[in-house]
Amino acid sequence: MAKNSTKGRAPAGTKGRTAANARQAKIQAAQRSSSGGANKIVVATVVVVVAIVAVVGGVIWMETSKKDAITGGGNALPAGVSALGDGYPAYQDVTPVDGAPTLEIYEDFQCPACKSYEDQLGSTVEDLAEQGKVRLVYHVKNFLDDNLGNTWSTQAGNAAFCAADAGKFQAFHDQAYANQPTEGDGFTDDQLAGFAEAAGITGSALDTWQECYDAGKYVDYVNSVEESSAKDGVTGTPTLRLNGETLDLGQVGTPEQLTAAIEDATA
Repeated sequence: MAKNSTKGRAPAGTKGRTAANARQAKIQAAQRSSSGGANKIVVATVVVVVAIVAVVGGVIWMETSKKDAITGGGNALPAGVSALGDGYPAYQDVTPVDGAPTLEIYEDFQCPACKSYEDQLGSTVEDLAEQGKVRLVYHVKNFLDDNLGNTWSTQAGNAAFCAADAGKFQAFHDQAYANQPTEGDGFTDDQLAGFAEAAGITGSALDTWQECYDAGKYVDYVNSVEESSAKDGVTGTPTLRLNGETLDLGQVGTPEQLTAAIEDATA
C-alpha cells in the first residue's frame, strides 16, 4: 500500500506565497526603477531651466551693462553742458566776439510754431552764431509728448544730442525741423536715423549714433531740461531769451528786427 509522504515538499500554500512575494518584489523593483528615472528627469529638467535662466540673465546683464556704459547710468550730458537741466551751447568751436549776448531758444521738435520760427529766423540766428555775434544756447523741451500722447519730442531730442556727439547737432536740428511731421503724427525711428545720415553722420559714426539712440543716452537729460525750464517759467515754445530777458516775438519777427535786438544787447 502506497503511503503519502511530505518529505522534500514545501508546506501547503508556501508555493503560492513564494510566487506572490516574487511578483511583489518585481513590482517594488519596477517602482524603484521608475521613481529613479522620474527623479533623473526632474533633476535634468531643473538643470536645463537653471541653465536657461543663467543664459537669459547673463544676456540681460550684458545689455544693461552696455546701456549703462553708454548712458552713464542716466547721467549722460552732451559736450559743453555742466549739469542736468542746463541748456546746450551750440557752435562751441566758435569764439564769441567781446560782449556777445547770450540767446537762449526753448524749442520742442514737435512744435509747429517752432518750425515756423525756424523757417523764418533760424538761418539768421545760425549766421549770427557762426560769426560769434551771439552765444546760442538751446533748451530742447518735450512737453508735447504729454499733449500728443507719444514720445517723439523726447526721442528726437535724444537723437539730436547723439548727433551732437558726432559734431552734427545743428545739421540734425535743421533736418528735424525741415521735415517735421504733421502735428500728432510724430517722427519714426527710421526718419530720425535718416536725419542723422542727412546731417553727415556715416560709417562707424552712424553705428555709434545708433547705439546712442537705441540706449536712450540723453533721454534723462531731455527730461531734465523740460523740468528745469518749466520751473524757470517757460510755458510755451518757441521762447527766446536774450541775456535772460524774454523777447516779444512780435517785435523780433523779422531777421532785421532780431539782428537789431542782438546788436543792441551787445556790450
